[in-house]
Amino acid sequence: MMEDSPFVAAASVLVPMPAERPYTYAVPAGMCVVPGSIVRVPLGPRQVAGIVWDGTGEKVDAKKLRPIEQVFDCPPIDRAMRRFVDWIAQYTLSPPGMVARMLLRAPEAFDPEPWIEGLQRTFAKPDRMTGARMRVLETAEGGLAWTRSGLAHAAGVSSTVIDGLKAQGVFETVMIPPRPVVAAPDPGYAQSSLMPDQSDAAEMLRTNVAAGTFGVTLLDGVTGSGKTEVYFEAVAAALARGKQVLILLPEIALTHAFLDRFQERFGAKPAEWHSDLPPRMRERVWRQVAEGGVRAVAGARSALFLPFRELGLIVVDEEHDPAYKQEDRVFYNARDMAVVRGHIGGFPVVLASATPSVESRVNASQGRYHRAVLSARFAEAALPDLKTIDMRRAPPARGGFLSPVLLGHMRQTLEKHEQSLLFLNRRGYAPLTLCRVCGHRFGCPVCSAWLVEHRFRGQLICHHCGHNERRPEACPECGTLDHLVACGPGVERIAEEVVARFPDARTIVLSSDLMGGVRRLRLELEAIAKGEADIVIGTQLVAKGHNFPNMTLVGVVDADLGLANGDPRAAERTFQLLSQVTGRAGRTGKKSLGLLQTFQPDHPVMRAIVSGDAEAFYEREIAERERAALPPFGRLAGVIVSAATRAEAEGHARGLRRAAPQASDLFVLGPAEAPLSLIGGRHRFRLLIQGERRADMQGFIRTMLAEGPKLRGSVRVQVDIDPQSFL
Repeated sequence: MMEDSPFVAAASVLVPMPAERPYTYAVPAGMCVVPGSIVRVPLGPRQVAGIVWDGTGEKVDAKKLRPIEQVFDCPPIDRAMRRFVDWIAQYTLSPPGMVARMLLRAPEAFDPEPWIEGLQRTFAKPDRMTGARMRVLETAEGGLAWTRSGLAHAAGVSSTVIDGLKAQGVFETVMIPPRPVVAAPDPGYAQSSLMPDQSDAAEMLRTNVAAGTFGVTLLDGVTGSGKTEVYFEAVAAALARGKQVLILLPEIALTHAFLDRFQERFGAKPAEWHSDLPPRMRERVWRQVAEGGVRAVAGARSALFLPFRELGLIVVDEEHDPAYKQEDRVFYNARDMAVVRGHIGGFPVVLASATPSVESRVNASQGRYHRAVLSARFAEAALPDLKTIDMRRAPPARGGFLSPVLLGHMRQTLEKHEQSLLFLNRRGYAPLTLCRVCGHRFGCPVCSAWLVEHRFRGQLICHHCGHNERRPEACPECGTLDHLVACGPGVERIAEEVVARFPDARTIVLSSDLMGGVRRLRLELEAIAKGEADIVIGTQLVAKGHNFPNMTLVGVVDADLGLANGDPRAAERTFQLLSQVTGRAGRTGKKSLGLLQTFQPDHPVMRAIVSGDAEAFYEREIAERERAALPPFGRLAGVIVSAATRAEAEGHARGLRRAAPQASDLFVLGPAEAPLSLIGGRHRFRLLIQGERRADMQGFIRTMLAEGPKLRGSVRVQVDIDPQSFL
């Protein structure tokens, strides 16, 4: 540029949109930007926030460069986080800007939080002393600054007393920095009482944290073995080294109980990060994480994209949980990306689970991960006795879904004033509603799925697109009144049967879609833990790490449910889910029982659960994966093509198949219509790419997309590396 130009340099800026590379902007004279600076730039007619990026942006004639408008007064995004964004974009085949978009989710946090007006004691004295004024002055001793309302509350007086003292010059106005969202955790606040195997595992984790280098430890412990207390020791070690800590949890409903446990150990709660957090709190957490004020965060998978200043440890609790997989825009598995984040940042990662994923178990057996095993429950509490109920020999009564065997044990549990849990991984009242007269089935108008009846709401709902309609009195096809019948059970229908059988029992239904949202869910979980319910009926939500002290009976209504599809992870997921849910029983040492209603009592999954021989299950499952060259011994990727018409989707998918390059270590299956062939009015076809573990999957797919037909009309293509769902 010419010397008299108002611009002295150019910068690459990654903007939150699906661009394949950063854009180049001019840097005005006097403006200072560095890689990682968060800036405001023009993008078409809009102004957007972006991040100054490493490397070269889009090549543009210098005369056509538009200037950066503003540099936000915000800590720059560090190099490790920028490398993490680039790595995810390369691995998932996502535009880097869409990954960066997850970093920039709190735009109001880019400017500093405003300081708060406060009061500080002067040397002046009031003209007269009263009891209320005396309490205020005693409270304000020491020279600390107070907010007006805070001082009034602490002294137990009204705000007018404070105003009167200020008017007399006893207090002067000062500006107070913004309050921290949470107090700093104290690693030495309360020492945990650990069993010998817990102490050994904790020492392993502390050693890894003290080394300050990357390494992954799989904390593999049976339900109720005290895994949380063990990894808290790693958290304490990281905090003592001056590092920030991130603990990932799979479910928002878990967060409340976890926060209390964290506070008991460290004297303060961690900051929360999840979708249910109010916008203003999200902004404050984001900012204070970036500045280093927040030292510990407990959050959902999106917390991986918080701009930590000094991150030194990530813990992934319930590491096997499918909730860690995001399947929207950028498809990624937070468990795997946490390991990548630790590798890039050079710090340890802990994966904790009672039923680890097959991938993690293989990584541990091959030496890539350390493994710490907790084989017994805390305080030597016994695991529940587990038995199957063969539904062919002990079927339920006509119109019911609970075997007489299970009902008998529920009655005995009630008589002992203990709690029962019935588990069915199916929301609503019934998965299908049809007309007895003409056979009409209620389906979603824009999805290839049946509408689920939710009788509590009086609605028929699609669980894929959210379409809902009132349950009619008459069949819309033939007009017959009162002949609609619910087919199959959901948790609401099981609750109806339970109430009919045990009318005096206090019954609670736990499901993520019940009225009242997360707040109601937390209150009900607290009520169960306090013994304020006799029978709990729930979906997979109840399998996630809850501690119900008086729960001694768990009944699985349909143990075969997860085995009925072609998902290659079906056996693993069923084993994990049933092991976790039966593990809710007997956690405080009471004799407990788990009963599995099944039509396949001899299935390997059922035998493994009932025998308690998890090792035999893992050995068998790992051997089958290896024979089939499935992950982690091979690689999978899904390519989902969707369009407004079936012909468009199928035509584009076939064009991609023809464009696939020749490769000896990768092959393409399909295209085939997806099991859910229509979602939200869009027709879907899938290609599945399978290959050897070291195959260049990303390069293969990039070539296929580049050489294949161009996107036209309503066609969209989504790439899912390492798919978890095959619907």
